[in-house]
Amino acid sequence: MKTDEKILKTAQALLASDGFGAVSFDAIGRALGMSKQAVLYWYPSRQELLAAMLGSWLAAEADVAVNAVDGKDSPNAAISAFVEAVAAFHLGDLDRFRMMYLAPQTLKAEVQAPMETAALDQVHATTSRMYGALADRLGGDPLYARQQATSIHSAVLGLALMFGLADGIKDPLKHSQQDLIAALVARLTDLE
Repeated sequence: MKTDEKILKTAQALLASDGFGAVSFDAIGRALGMSKQAVLYWYPSRQELLAAMLGSWLAAEADVAVNAVDGKDSPNAAISAFVEAVAAFHLGDLDRFRMMYLAPQTLKAEVQAPMETAALDQVHATTSRMYGALADRLGGDPLYARQQATSIHSAVLGLALMFGLADGIKDPLKHSQQDLIAALVARLTDLE
């Protein structure tokens, strides 16, 4: 594994085990047996490190989604596969979900700076790939299909948000993950 990948994996592990505050260049360096300066060589700012972490997670989510809809021959089959795969991706690691979708909204402004243009371009390319794969399976007007794909993804994220909240306050939801995923799929495919 390349050094920059080791740094990302270590930062992600620190984040998962000890939260956002534990992710520092010193802690990453200690965990890898290298100096803080060596980490800074690869990621000169915390913002660049966080953008790289988000980028790798988002790419993994897009890969899961694209692979799920590949070869699906009907809109309903694509929606079902997309919802089930993306839900499983996020529900399987709620800490990663929180960092991807909640932390950017809740971190204090002084902790985060605006994303660099290159990082935003990467995010846009990745989400475009994910939404485009589903939109292609939905058919019809391309703009409307893209809007539907974005809305379907948002619905899955809302489901993950509810399970994350229930997990965070240690108050389980009345319905299982499988039941709520099935209900979401049924509702989204019923609208076709």
